[in-house]
Order: sequence, then C-alpha cells, then structure tokens
Amino acid sequence: MVTTGRSDRTTQAAFAAMILIGGANAIAVRITLRELSPFWGAALRFLLATLLLGIVTLLVRRRLPARRHLPGIVLFGVFNFGLTYVFLYTGLRDAPAGTGAIITALVPLFTLLLVVAQRIERFRTAGLVGSLIAASGIAVIFSNQVSLNVPATALLALVVASASIAQTSVLVKRFPPGDPIIATALAMPIGAALLLMTSTLTGEQWVLPVRPESWLALGYLVVFATIVNFTLTLFVLSRWSASVASYGFLLSPLVTIILGALLLGEHVQPAFLLGGALVLTGVYVGAFLHRAQMPGPLARRLPGSAARAEAGEARADPAGADAVPGGPDRTGIPAAAPVDPLS
Repeated sequence: MVTTGRSDRTTQAAFAAMILIGGANAIAVRITLRELSPFWGAALRFLLATLLLGIVTLLVRRRLPARRHLPGIVLFGVFNFGLTYVFLYTGLRDAPAGTGAIITALVPLFTLLLVVAQRIERFRTAGLVGSLIAASGIAVIFSNQVSLNVPATALLALVVASASIAQTSVLVKRFPPGDPIIATALAMPIGAALLLMTSTLTGEQWVLPVRPESWLALGYLVVFATIVNFTLTLFVLSRWSASVASYGFLLSPLVTIILGALLLGEHVQPAFLLGGALVLTGVYVGAFLHRAQMPGPLARRLPGSAARAEAGEARADPAGADAVPGGPDRTGIPAAAPVDPLS
C-alpha cells in the first residue's frame, strides 16, 4: 500500500516513534534490573503486560485462535518471550544498554544466516560478507567492553538472545500463530512461566520494586514497549513494506547510546563506536543491501529479520525485523509485534 500526503507523514511519525520507543527499552530494562533479579524482572513485566493486553483483547472482542495456530503460539511463547529474555536480561544486567542495542541489531543478519542454514533460502555472498564485517565489529566491541570489566558472559548472552529472536522468526514463519493480538496475549504467559521456572531454579527473590524510577521504567516496558509499540508496528507494516520498517533495527541503537549516556552515565569510547559502526554496516550489507537493489515486489517476498505478519501480508507480504511481538523488547514475526525494543 502506497501512502501520500498527510497519511504518509502519519506513517513517518509512527516509524519515528517506534525507533524512539525501541531505543529507550534497553534503558528501562537496565533501570528495573537495579532492584529486580533478571528472570523475575522479565516475568513480572510479561505478567503485567498479559493482564493489560487481556483487557484490551476482551474489549475489542478478538476471536479465539484456531487449532492450527496453537503450535505457533506455543513456540512463539517459549522462544520469543521465554528463551530470548532469559539471555537478554542476563546480558543487560551487566552490559551497558548501548552495547545491548548494538548486539541485538544483529537480529536481521542472524535471521538471514538461519534461513540459509535451515535451507529456507539460498546462500548469498552478500550475507557472508556482511557476517564477516559484523563479526569484526563484535570482536572490537567485546575487546572494548571486557577491558571495561564487562563480563564476557554478559556479552555472549546478548549474542545468544539475538540468535534466539532470529530463530523465533524462522519458527513462527513455519508455524503461524494467527491473530497478532491473541497470539501475543497467549504467548506472553507461556514465556512468563518459563522465566518464573528459571527464576525459581536459580534461587531468585520475588520482590516488587521500591524506587519510583523502577516502577516508572516497568510501567514504560509494559505499556509502551508492549502495547503502544505493538500497535505502531502493525500500523507501519500496513503502509510500508517490512523491509523498510526493519531499518529501525539500525537506527534504534543510536537512540539507546544517546539515552544511555544522558540517563545512565554510560561512557562511549571510540573503540565502541568503531565496533558499533562495523556491526551496523555488516547488518546492512548482509540483510538489507540486496533489497535496496531489487524491484519492490521481489524485495517484499524476501524474509527478513522477523517472520511475516499475517495481518499485513496481503498488503505488503512483510518479513521485517520490527514485526516481532515482544521483542526486543523492536523488536519483529507473523501475527505479532515487538514487545522489546532491542529486538
């Protein structure tokens, strides 16, 4: 669907809001982790979001999912809201928000590599070149962050989280979860249950935040990162191709780095900027450059960093990064939208 005039300006404003919300998500997560244990903090976020989205679902009277959509909903819950956030919150507990945003920007490239490895797409040289560029950037970032006493395990956890988001896209594309709102509302408690189980096994304490800033950050994650960003993503995907919308993955880290410096006092060193530039360049070369060189219809048929959103597939046949519901926190997956900013 092509938009012009006021409608296109509205879409551009929605896209800009997605980038800002996504860029602030890692900051909010870091603030909540000052008081909450990682697995319990993620579980609490999704339990509250489930309650809120459940109310919305009742108000708009969405239909229950068909039986054929149940496997996709379960897989979406286990991988996107469960495994992804086990590693994402583990990494963000010790790694700066800007580092998390740069590493999770690898999601489109990881998706490209996974669809090739699982024989969904054919190998492309640009994918390999982009991977090598991005890998060199990750090496620079790892070296810089380890020198600043950031645990290597935290950085590796963020890499695994990015791969988990990408694998979620592949799985959900094979097993569509159906209606986006219903799929998200049912998948979040599945992920929350897995997070609560992990929290119990690791001996975390289940406490509520005390500081006002922690409640403010948690409220932001529940309302804006989950409900508002989810709605904006569907709105943008209904008007733009997902290949265009997925460029948010390359822009959100800039917001995160700026906010991290202003709000959390995170220092940005030249080596980190170099590594970040290499990562984003590699992602662009490997996952986006070929689309920019293709005719519109063909580019839209290519899967991106997230699986197709069924609600918009008839119009744009999307496969964009920001279609992942709950995703990192931008988060993007058929029938769902990003809950987390990072993703």
